[in-house]
Amino acid sequence: MKQLYYKADKCLGCKSCLIACAVVHSESGDLLKAIREKIPPLPRKKILFSKGKNYPVSCRSCKDPKCLDACMAAAITFDKEKGVSHDKARCVGCWMCVMACPYGAIRPDIAAKIPLRCDKCKDKDEPSCIVACPTGAIIWEEEVLSK
Repeated sequence: MKQLYYKADKCLGCKSCLIACAVVHSESGDLLKAIREKIPPLPRKKILFSKGKNYPVSCRSCKDPKCLDACMAAAITFDKEKGVSHDKARCVGCWMCVMACPYGAIRPDIAAKIPLRCDKCKDKDEPSCIVACPTGAIIWEEEVLSK
């Protein structure tokens, strides 16, 4: 399974990846139209700043996902090939997954009453954030398995 990896030393904190993520998950799929949508789209990742460095954060599709264990509605599932998936229809918006994620990679969408996590742009060949990143700080490659 392919994963997103980040080179924090290359991240400028420009947030181009966040904009691309929000746009690709918007109703219109267009930047100018997305800005005017009734419910503005939110990115599925975030960039944290600490000790003079930017740290991009997104869902890591953990092998033992704490969000899955915390989900009382069974809206979160895990598949070895696809990773972590979220079923919006089953979700009750309790935010337990947000609280359980050890990486802080799940964010609440208060307006839609659902949690948001990186889905790696599942309908595209590669995530939109990779194309948008001007420095190549985001890498899309096969998962590195530790021995």
